[in-house]
Amino acid sequence: MRTTLDLPEELVDRAREVLGFKSKTDTIVYALKEVVRRGHVQGLTALFGKVHIELDIDKVRERPPVPKRGA
Repeated sequence: MRTTLDLPEELVDRAREVLGFKSKTDTIVYALKEVVRRGHVQGLTALFGKVHIELDIDKVRERPPVPKRGA
């Protein structure tokens, strides 16, 4: 998507240098992806201690029998 934005040039240039990108587009795309990723992490962190899962580890580790060929 092509759009026009008024961004602080110094901030974009500093971010580009820190990230090691050559293009401003790559810098902005990376920054947006990072914001989304952090939002997901915060959402998962909010669930910490609120989700209870009961697993029978011994049963989970059991492997089903391997079917014989031709059977």
